[in-house]
Amino acid sequence: MGVVDVKFGVFYELQLPKPWGPDDEYHLLNNALDQVELADRLGYDYAWEVEHHFLEEYSHSSAPEVFLGAASQRTKRIRLGHGIVQLTTNSPARVAERVSTLDLLSNGRVELGVGEGSSVTELHPFDRRFRDKREVWEDAMRCLMPMFSEEGWEYHGKYFDFPLRNVIPKPRQQPHPPLWVACSQLETIEMAGRRGLGALGFQFVSADAAQAWVHAYYNSYTKRFDPLGPYATNPNIAVVSQFMCAATDQEAQARADGSTFFQFALRFYNDHGPVVPGTTSLWDEYLGWKASAAGEKAQSGGLIGSPDTIRERLHRFAESGVDQVILLNQAGRNRHEHICEALELFAEHVMPEFHALEPEHQEWKRAVLAGEVELAEIDTEPFKLLSLQAMKQK
Repeated sequence: MGVVDVKFGVFYELQLPKPWGPDDEYHLLNNALDQVELADRLGYDYAWEVEHHFLEEYSHSSAPEVFLGAASQRTKRIRLGHGIVQLTTNSPARVAERVSTLDLLSNGRVELGVGEGSSVTELHPFDRRFRDKREVWEDAMRCLMPMFSEEGWEYHGKYFDFPLRNVIPKPRQQPHPPLWVACSQLETIEMAGRRGLGALGFQFVSADAAQAWVHAYYNSYTKRFDPLGPYATNPNIAVVSQFMCAATDQEAQARADGSTFFQFALRFYNDHGPVVPGTTSLWDEYLGWKASAAGEKAQSGGLIGSPDTIRERLHRFAESGVDQVILLNQAGRNRHEHICEALELFAEHVMPEFHALEPEHQEWKRAVLAGEVELAEIDTEPFKLLSLQAMKQK
């Protein structure tokens, strides 16, 4: 393909493995804010914050709008991404109000990722059923989007009923901040393209798989476009990668010892359902899995290594045509100082090379969207990975 530009984001689940000390959550959140401020100074493009509920150890990020609001006052240029807002567990009007307020406070730097929620542990306390989550999400999108720009709006759908009101304030970015949707399998990548939404690929993939996902996304966007309503499209695809940069490969691997806690923990909640609080140490469960054949295999992926090693791997990723690589830099028990050092080393020795090639990537993308370049329909069957959110309906 020959296109190697890519933007870079940092990604926060706010993971906190047990055992917990009395000040651990305080340090977790404030260290993460320090890291986002550092990323802004170093020239990273995006900071993404998730929304999860009741998934202890895996994610202590239940109020991303508060975290991003704090980050907006400590940063100048980095884009602030909801990655994602759960439309299944939130009122569309409250989403519009919070997102618009954040967009005003940040001078128009918000990226709005939306999603469905990951498991019955999160959904059931809000009276939502796992089997209904796609329908609820689509209904919420139709209810939500006009609230950002219409002076008066009402909606009467299957899951949401909203009387005629003016939802205020309105965002600085009009008609609304750029839209993304969470994707953890090929089917949702194709759906994102069809709906005209940016794709946040929350599944670790190889470079070959990334190319298949890119082709599936843009072919869906250009050939099967079917938006959920009148909103501004956002043709972009981002993928999440494990990350740790250090002087040597060995040091990076040691510092990223818990990098695979991300996929293990979410799959644990999906497989086991709600866990009685105080009865399970997810970190201990993880250490057992990590020693297994599957756990050892998972350790070998991602952007973990020296600047030279990461640069080589990143070229293979970037040539697939992805628009953004989101670095999972806070994972498991990795240390604040190591995260900061990794951000600095990557920004100095790796990132500028890829940022410098943005015009080439944008020209390729323009040609694809205009139909001047037709992407091959790659056989995606080998890349239909098990979703991190797949589980039996309950």
